[in-house]
Amino acid sequence: IALRQRLLGLDKMHLYDIYVPAVPAVDLHYSYNEAVETVVKGLAPLGEAYTAQARQGLLGGWVDRYENAGKQSGAFSSGSYDGLPYILLNYRDDVLDHVFTLAHEAGHSMHSYLSARSQSFQDYRYSIFVAEVASTFNEQLLNAHLLEQAKDRETRAYLVNREIDEIRGTLIRQTMFAEFERNIHAVVENGEPLTLERFRAEYRSLLDAYFGPEVVIDDALSLECFRIPHFYSAFYVYKYATGLSAAIALSRAVLQGGEAERKRYLAFLQSGGSRFPLDQLRHAGVDLSRPRPVTDAMEHFRALVNELETLV
Repeated sequence: IALRQRLLGLDKMHLYDIYVPAVPAVDLHYSYNEAVETVVKGLAPLGEAYTAQARQGLLGGWVDRYENAGKQSGAFSSGSYDGLPYILLNYRDDVLDHVFTLAHEAGHSMHSYLSARSQSFQDYRYSIFVAEVASTFNEQLLNAHLLEQAKDRETRAYLVNREIDEIRGTLIRQTMFAEFERNIHAVVENGEPLTLERFRAEYRSLLDAYFGPEVVIDDALSLECFRIPHFYSAFYVYKYATGLSAAIALSRAVLQGGEAERKRYLAFLQSGGSRFPLDQLRHAGVDLSRPRPVTDAMEHFRALVNELETLV
């Protein structure tokens, strides 16, 4: 946050300034087909069988690619046990984030594809706890590939800053959300009323703890807790933070390891819902019952911030 404040030349940092681009955007354009090839090259450490199937699906019938009249916004992956995966996109070739979205949704779809072909019907459906590992794992591999290909400091700075914002928004912010959710459920369980004032006070205390006193917390921000859709589906948000922590650990293992690490990760994708989620991840090579994956993810975050400081 201090680095962002310096880059933006601000005397005071408000929380909304976190969403202002701290690094100028780079002019990168990828047609849809170019985006597919870029994603596939990034996923090369997973082997030819994985990348060939991903390419076939993304260029074939899996993807509703572009914006259209009456079409839902955003992106998602869906499918069924005996059918092919389905990916909804609203792809634009001038938005680099959309290339990452393609990699993200491809991670979900390949997870579904491999689990459905490796498990019986009752065991193929995986939990959300591991679903967010497969998607963000692909984003990690893609970013590593793009950083290798970056030809100038500006592009590298943009990619490093993008990953910093991704970790901040997923690992740190979603943990704050999870803490808020835990706290307000505890209020109810203690027999206390959840008034508007109590909601705002609980949320404001977390904003102060996570961002103060260096950041100005405007009064209206305490109302943000009412607009987060996932709070209306209890105890979902923490899975983003655990998922990214596991994805960072597993992607580093695959990138720095060899055949054994690759096979363990592919076996994880193929395991569907046949084991408890923590056991699936232990077999893949990461133990989320211990602090290390989270502390390692935060060390990776620290290294990215240090690198950005040298680039800008």
